[in-house]
Amino acid sequence: MQQKHPQYLRIEDYTYELPEDRIAQFPLPERDSSRLLVYDKGHLSEDTYRNIAQHMDASSLVVFNQTKVVQVRLLFRKDTGATIEVFCLEPDARYADMQTAMTQKGEVYWRCLVGGANKWKKDTALSLRSDKLGITVQAYLAERQEGVFIVRLAWDNASVSFAEVLSDLGKVPLPPYMNREMNEADKERYQTIFAQEEGSVAAPTAGLHFTPYILDTFQAKDIRPAYLTLHVGAGTFKQVKSEYLQGHEMHAEWIEVSAALLQQLISHSGRVTAVGTTAMRSLESLYWIGYKLHKGLPVDWAGNAVSQWDPYETEGDTAVQTALKALLQHMQEQQWQKIITRTQIMIAPGYRPRIVQELVTNFHQPHSTLLLLIAALMGDDWRKMYDYALQHGFRFLSYGDGCLIRFR
Repeated sequence: MQQKHPQYLRIEDYTYELPEDRIAQFPLPERDSSRLLVYDKGHLSEDTYRNIAQHMDASSLVVFNQTKVVQVRLLFRKDTGATIEVFCLEPDARYADMQTAMTQKGEVYWRCLVGGANKWKKDTALSLRSDKLGITVQAYLAERQEGVFIVRLAWDNASVSFAEVLSDLGKVPLPPYMNREMNEADKERYQTIFAQEEGSVAAPTAGLHFTPYILDTFQAKDIRPAYLTLHVGAGTFKQVKSEYLQGHEMHAEWIEVSAALLQQLISHSGRVTAVGTTAMRSLESLYWIGYKLHKGLPVDWAGNAVSQWDPYETEGDTAVQTALKALLQHMQEQQWQKIITRTQIMIAPGYRPRIVQELVTNFHQPHSTLLLLIAALMGDDWRKMYDYALQHGFRFLSYGDGCLIRFR
């Protein structure tokens, strides 16, 4: 059955007032001491993340996003003393994927936001010195595009990778709503304990609460962890400015999913829990890629394998197992150990989840597509949950508290 198209949804029907003093500016001393609001098909209860296993079914499959936040803010200083900030958003289109771009040596081209761009002439190189790496990095404005710049970054040692450059010279890209400079603690705390694959400009924040202790409680209950990668882009902070959703272009992000995870999903008979909206968008994207393959429809592997309206403009009548098996078979035929592509999937009211039965997530910004995702799972109860959290002192956004939403 074709899903209800959300393009005519009014964003004002899916927003709320968030007082500034409810936005968490710093994390709590212990990751798993954050408060947890549990929504179980209409019923609300409170706990802490440390006890989250008590609210989950035995033998569940819990899927984490193992992306790693990269220190993508580079601060160059001109001879005049003016500071130019180069915020590295994502690789230029000349690179096949994030890993290829991050391992470039000697030079790289990157799509960037530039703070103070009017002070930077195109033919002028900006320099930044790393004594640790023994290199000088020079930045050149290669091209202006709508809203962004293509910046060429070059350094005088062809054995040093761009990942090493960012690790030494970059700063942690804290969300704009924190309105403060990073400190040393952010290097650890704005990173999940299972972060491995470099490429995000923002943390998959639902995962920030998890600790080795929680994973031990999972093991005791035969709750099995699994991992995928979605590299979070700056678009995650992009609020919906149009009156109706049809006027909003959903941001696209890189995903990497292994054949091993697909096999886990195919053989798993219990509940599937997504830790974070990024994990949920990745998992649901797998269904739609498999659906296309099963139906003989084209998949734009080099572009967006799933576009924002795909779920609402096709029947989506293929069984989950059938779709996942079609994707796995395609990978085996291509001899791929993992798929690397982009997804632009928009999960909004009218969407019917295929793979995920419950979601662990933080509390999200007003006017955001993340809040629309929550409304898609909970219906009108999303407002009941957010009102409760506001009235009972929960902390919001990236370093705040969170919730477990059991919607099926």
